[in-house]
Parts: sequence; structure tokens; C-alpha cells
Amino acid sequence: MNRYDARFKLQVAKEACKTSTSVKAVARRYGLEFSTVRRWVATYRLHGWRGFRRQAQSYDLAFKLAVLKKMGQDGMSGREATTYFQIGDAGAVGRWRRLYAQGGAQALAPPPPPPRKPMKKTRSSKPPEEMSRDELLKEVAYLRAETDYLKKLD
Repeated sequence: MNRYDARFKLQVAKEACKTSTSVKAVARRYGLEFSTVRRWVATYRLHGWRGFRRQAQSYDLAFKLAVLKKMGQDGMSGREATTYFQIGDAGAVGRWRRLYAQGGAQALAPPPPPPRKPMKKTRSSKPPEEMSRDELLKEVAYLRAETDYLKKLD
């Protein structure tokens, strides 16, 4: 899937809106899919140039439910909801609708984070004051070997 910058999208949408040329003809002229240009035109008509600003987002459960509720109340299609709510991923609303139908609101919630791994214990569990001379020498040798290994990686 190609990515287009906001200026290009705005140019194409303006041309399709302000000229008597059809959306299909504009799409053909720029070598784009008709549905892509149609989506850009709808975004431009609804939000103006601000609709083309990139917004990387992850959507929380409340937002997803609000989108689905609005679709049900107003009879919006997935494409219309995507444009109305300025959702960057055209297929996201369809996925949300499918997940909601299969598992309800819980299916839309983000998965719980994986359990944290316990931290490794350091090599020496005793404070240096309690270690014998041999233990201290072994730890120094270990730390020197570790330092040498890390230097080789660079």
C-alpha cells in the first residue's frame, strides 16, 4: 500500500471537489484507486485540510464503542465512520465491528500486557565486606571478562 503526503492528498481532493471532472477521472489522471480518491474527497469535505494531518493513534475502548454506537444510531457505513472520526486505518472500523459481534466489548479491549519477567539476580548476592578474598578475585575476573566481551561487540 502506498503512502501519500498530505499535500498530494489535498491537491487531489481539491481538484476532485472544485472542478467539474468526476472523481473517477481524477483518480485515473493520478493513477490512483477510485475508492482512495473518494475517501480523500469525503475527508476534505468533512474536515478540510486538517483532515490530512497524520495522527498516529491507538484507540481506547471507549472511543471504539462510541464509533460503533454512532454507526448504529446514524446508520453509518464503516467508510463513513472512518472519515467522520478521522481514523487513519480504513479497515479498523470493520475489524472493531467484527470483534464486537464475536465477543462484545471485552473483545475490543487491548490485550493485557505480558507478565513481567523477574530480574536476574546479580552474580554476587553478598555485599563485598562479607565476601572472602577468593570470592572477590573470582568476581573481579568475571567482571573483567564481561567487560572484554562487551568491548569486542563494539
